[in-house]
Amino acid sequence: MNLCRVALGTKNQTNDTIIREALVNRLSKDYPNYRVLPELGIWHGAVRIDVAVVNGVLRGFEIKSDRDTLSRLPEQIHAYNAIFDQVTLIVGTKHFVDAFKMIPEWWGIDTAHIGEDGQVFFNKIRKPKNNPEQDHVSIARMLWRGEALDKLENLGKADGVRSKPRELVYERLAESMELKPLKKHVWKVLQSSRQDWRPDVQPA
Repeated sequence: MNLCRVALGTKNQTNDTIIREALVNRLSKDYPNYRVLPELGIWHGAVRIDVAVVNGVLRGFEIKSDRDTLSRLPEQIHAYNAIFDQVTLIVGTKHFVDAFKMIPEWWGIDTAHIGEDGQVFFNKIRKPKNNPEQDHVSIARMLWRGEALDKLENLGKADGVRSKPRELVYERLAESMELKPLKKHVWKVLQSSRQDWRPDVQPA
């Protein structure tokens, strides 16, 4: 069991902000050499995961606090399944049973609750397994258009798409690389090549 101390908003009731702050603190300690990315945008910002951690693999952590609903969880499951190597759901006690029934068997699940002294406790219920459902194009979309085009230039595969919309660039990149080397390249870019960036906002 892991715990972090935060200021209480409403006594003993979890919310996203409280859990996210405690989770980022925990992950920063557990993975000191990894890059921790709060609110990582995927599909060009159409969906955001609460926290991602990248270093050779991309792990996602989605939070459903006691103040949340599960209405968006099916859409989020579809999006995260296409991209992340592993996913863990962090859930308050209110939604635990319903959320557990909804998520794939390979997702991990932790519960989060707040003690009387304001500490957030995380209890691991199930460890995440490797994702069997990743999609080449969805992973390629994690790159900015220029980054994807640069990789195609290096591969000698850029002819015909240099002036095309970014979706065609991503499709060409996905066709040009096997899944494992594609992931290795994209995760490396996310981990080390960008500074002061929002991954879903491409530079002009």
